[in-house]
Amino acid sequence: MNKTRQQELTRWLKQQSIISRRWLTASRLLGAVSGVLIVAQAWILARILNHMIMENIPREALLLPFAMLVLIFILRSWVVWMRERVGFHAGAHIRFEIRRRVLDRLQQAGPAWIQGKPAGSWATLILEQIDDMHDFYARYLPQMALAASVPLLIVITLFPINWAAALILLGTAPLIPLFMAMVGMGAADANRRNFKALARLSGHFLDRLRGMETLRIFGRGAAETDNIRHASQNFRSRTMEVLRLAFLSSGVLEFFTSLSIAVVAVYFGFSYLGELDFGHYGTGVTLFAGFLALVLAPEFFQPLRDLGTFYHAKAQAIGAADSLKTFMEAPLAHPQRGEITLKADEPITLTASNLILKSPEGAVLAGPLNFTLPAGQRVVLVGRSGSGKSSLINVLSGFLPYEGSLRVNGIELGDLDPDAWRAVISWVGQNPQLPAATLRDNILLSRPDASEEALQAVLEKAWVNEFLPMLPEGLETQPGDQAVRLSVGQAQRVAVARALLSPCKLLLLDEPSASLDAHSEQRVMQALNDASRQQSTLMVTHQLENLAEWDAIWVMQNGQIIEQGTYAALSSAQGAFADLLAHRQEEI
Repeated sequence: MNKTRQQELTRWLKQQSIISRRWLTASRLLGAVSGVLIVAQAWILARILNHMIMENIPREALLLPFAMLVLIFILRSWVVWMRERVGFHAGAHIRFEIRRRVLDRLQQAGPAWIQGKPAGSWATLILEQIDDMHDFYARYLPQMALAASVPLLIVITLFPINWAAALILLGTAPLIPLFMAMVGMGAADANRRNFKALARLSGHFLDRLRGMETLRIFGRGAAETDNIRHASQNFRSRTMEVLRLAFLSSGVLEFFTSLSIAVVAVYFGFSYLGELDFGHYGTGVTLFAGFLALVLAPEFFQPLRDLGTFYHAKAQAIGAADSLKTFMEAPLAHPQRGEITLKADEPITLTASNLILKSPEGAVLAGPLNFTLPAGQRVVLVGRSGSGKSSLINVLSGFLPYEGSLRVNGIELGDLDPDAWRAVISWVGQNPQLPAATLRDNILLSRPDASEEALQAVLEKAWVNEFLPMLPEGLETQPGDQAVRLSVGQAQRVAVARALLSPCKLLLLDEPSASLDAHSEQRVMQALNDASRQQSTLMVTHQLENLAEWDAIWVMQNGQIIEQGTYAALSSAQGAFADLLAHRQEEI
């Protein structure tokens, strides 16, 4: 990562601190109060030692200074504790807000964008990378203010007493941030590589875990296990690289801090031996001045040392922010969002004119398309994989942008309120997703207030009742992650029941019978055939059997609809649909 990119990411990270400005300001103020208490504590301690050693003042006469010293020590501990609490709250607040923005961005991007990256990579981005920015806001940013204010306060305190000690501290202080920056640039780059390795490992592992059955059937289980082992070893080596840089940074800071304090101690030692006679203002180097300087010298470098420790948090945050900022600022061709709502109980008619389907990045996926789906009609969209069928479903669902004209009852789709439009759509895809806790909750997902009678009716229509008695807890059965406790056919029937529960004006079916066994396919298609007669329906499918009863068939090829007509007309026309039928029969 070049220096310009690091500076750009640092500015972006600091811009996010506006989210919790009040808490960060409070943390800086508490740090300044802590600095004042440090000076007061050192001053009283040096004064007490000077009274006891040089002036032989009785201990009883020093009870008040001792009490003040104890009180300042307690107060300083409380201020430091409060500063940690306030800083943690600031970091937590900023992380929460950034995570919310990322999730909002994912929702805006839509499923078409999300599916282009492994789920493990998204999990790493949303969870680990945002969490690794916590110390940057909770500790590093407040510490930057403390590293500037406390040393300056100590120099101002020492200069009227002994200018030589003040100059020694002032002259050696820049060495620490200088070497800290040199080590930190390498640490930021190492963290960025580490996060990329973690994202690759997460996505790689999850994808292989999901496909383990297929991999083992084709004898690739051992090979993929080795690939995961190599990916994990790569991540381990990069993690150790980050740790080596962190230890190196700490070692450099400790070395220069110890060296600087030693120079101050040597100066006062030679001054008391009479070898050096400068730095004072005519009264000689007093014991009070020496005690005060030696007590404040470690405190002078402590904020810088802490900043060096937390500089690793900055490097970690820069590495995390690289892909995060790229994602947040990636240009998305968002679908238009209007405010018009359709009239209640009005059937849906779709009309497309020179319609061009586009990806979230703005690339052309298919088109131009010209078609009309009359109200109440049932249309099947067929074609080879990659011709743009699912992209059309995504555009109709409002998840992909488009150019040209796509009208719903004479109103441009982009002018409709997307939430109101999706409220009149039902959809069944080829990969049933059951995110809720139980089967009941998954079916009631779009209509939680549905009555028990309506629920039982869709269970009957979707043939869920056929396998429900075999489940241990019936409708309260937990499907598990990716519906592992159900077969694909059972999960698809649950998805069909969910779609049937909400009354709709447009039913979109995207390969609803894909990957189903013959029995499940028969049940699912029977339920959908019955449901398709209640509203306008568009079904994407590769299955060419049992389509004779549908009103029309559209054949899509190379991103365009090249044939439209009934099953009988197209099958006898010796065109693209007839070729698909012939190819299908050869496969059977």
